Order: sequence, then structure tokens, then C-alpha cells
Amino acid sequence: MSDRPPARVLICDDQELMRVGLRMVVDSQPDLTVVGEAADGVTAVARATELEPDLVLMDVRMPHLDGVTAAQRICGALPATRVLMITTFDLDEYAYAALRGGASGFLVKDAPADEMLVAIRGVLRGDAMVAPSVTRRLLDRYVTGTAAPVTDSRLDVLTDREKEVLGLIAQGLTNSEIAARLYLGETTVKTHVNRILTKLELRDRVHAVVFAYETGLARPGA
Repeated sequence: MSDRPPARVLICDDQELMRVGLRMVVDSQPDLTVVGEAADGVTAVARATELEPDLVLMDVRMPHLDGVTAAQRICGALPATRVLMITTFDLDEYAYAALRGGASGFLVKDAPADEMLVAIRGVLRGDAMVAPSVTRRLLDRYVTGTAAPVTDSRLDVLTDREKEVLGLIAQGLTNSEIAARLYLGETTVKTHVNRILTKLELRDRVHAVVFAYETGLARPGA
């Protein structure tokens, strides 16, 4: 059994029943614990600042201050805190705006409890990915086709191998799948991924995907 203390979770949703449901799911797990709740965006930012949780579950649409803006403020003030957005629809422009603002992923409100826990633990590990099919639809709709790729000098700091790995991350491949594709050890791939995130100053794999699409390194259908 791990000696690591449970990850501390803040639940932010304006619907009391949703907060109760999320609390039941989170508190049922020995490695997770709910440390607080918030029913609006302003309170969410205040509680996050006060509690410095490991993870914030944030509803996209919140009163007084929308969830996207609240997530941006929390991510800006608390770099170590991960934010997982909760949305009603799996294709939601607000969800993409949240990813761009620093959130590490999103889940749909009616997702089964086991899927919620997979998403929560993935985000806490820092290698979280939204389901690849959903990520691709979001990016296809809100990044590609709407604007020319953005020139970013940070691409120049990556080696050719790191660019190759980043392109495969953008396709939704896991470390083990990338290792098999490139005939590398999984530990080597993990090292490449960590260097990519460090060099590009990105929070996690979700933001690596967004970066790859926005700079044109990855394209729909590629």
C-alpha cells in the first residue's frame, strides 16, 4: 500500500446534486480526497487559492465568473494545481478555450464513475489526454481550418527526434505506442516527452497536442 497522501480535490459546480455525486465518486477512492467545494467561479478561485489542491474539477459554465476564466486564473496562480473541466457536451468550444487557458483535460458530466476516475488520475499524473477522438474533433474544429499555423520559435529548440515524438503525441499515441512505432524503449520515450514539455514550457500532454496543432506540426488526418 502506498504511503503517499491522497490527492486533494476541489469540486466546483453550481449544481448541488452534481457536487454531491462527484464527492461520492472521489471520496470512495483511497488515493483521492475532497478538500472543498465551490458553487460559482469567484468562490472557486478563492477556494483554490486558499486550499492549493492537487486537482480542481471545474464546471465549464459557472455563475458570477465562468469556469473557463476561473480555470485560467487558477492555472496562472497555481502552476502545480491541475484543472479538469466538466462539460455537458463532448464537443464544446468552451472546453477547448479551457485547454488553451491551462486546463489539463475535460470530462463529460454523464461519464461513468470509472471513466471519471481514469480522467482524474490521468490529469494528476501530468500525462493526461482527453480521449483522442474528442481531442481531434476539438482541434479540427477550433484550431485547424480557422487560422494559419502560428510561427513559434520554441519549435527550434526541439531535436528532430523530439519533433517526431511530439507529432505522435498529437496523434493520441501513448508512450508504449510511440516506443513501438519508433523502435525505442518506453523509458527513452518518456525522457523525450519530459524534455519536450520542459523545453516548450507546457503543463502536460494535452497542451503538447494543442501546441503541435497550432504550430502546424500536426494536421487533421495526418
